[in-house]
Amino acid sequence: MPEKPPEHEDALSETPLHGSPVEAERLVRDNIGWMLALAQRMLGDRALAEDVVQDAFIAAFRGLPTFEGRSSVKTWLHRITVNASLMKLRKLKRLGEQSIDEYVPEFDRYDCRIETPWSTFARAEDILENERLRALVSEKVATLPDAYRIVLHLRDIEGYDTGEVAELLDISTSNVKVRLHRARAALKKLLEPVLRGEVR
Repeated sequence: MPEKPPEHEDALSETPLHGSPVEAERLVRDNIGWMLALAQRMLGDRALAEDVVQDAFIAAFRGLPTFEGRSSVKTWLHRITVNASLMKLRKLKRLGEQSIDEYVPEFDRYDCRIETPWSTFARAEDILENERLRALVSEKVATLPDAYRIVLHLRDIEGYDTGEVAELLDISTSNVKVRLHRARAALKKLLEPVLRGEVR
């Protein structure tokens, strides 16, 4: 499950939501920023993300009468935004089977990975402190085929467990594991120039 937000970010969970205009305005104002960022990471397109967030708020307001407060408001909205994003990707037919072969490492006949020897290795701190490198990492994640990128995003970034990802995507847990393994291998290959310290 995604990590529970700090208390100050989820003050609305302390009181029932009745859907009054004031509460509705506050709900939108307090959550639209991170919901847009989440949808844009999932869709890779600002205009589509804006459509998705609008759909998510409509779904949330319709669902207010049934919201029981068993999870925080932010966790509830997070799930609605993820589902709305996945619905949009399905509508655009971007979650079907796709090839990731061009991204994954090559192996020889002995199942040893074919790669150039590494002479340098960038420190994780240097990558995290370098804004341009962080942007490059995000850019590389975005280049993965959607079916793999979404599994990687939901599992490694949003923190859903394997079963939850399988349920969200309506695929088997073994399929989630295979896609996740291949997505991580592909991302590692894409990031090698950064990890080698070749990109600064």
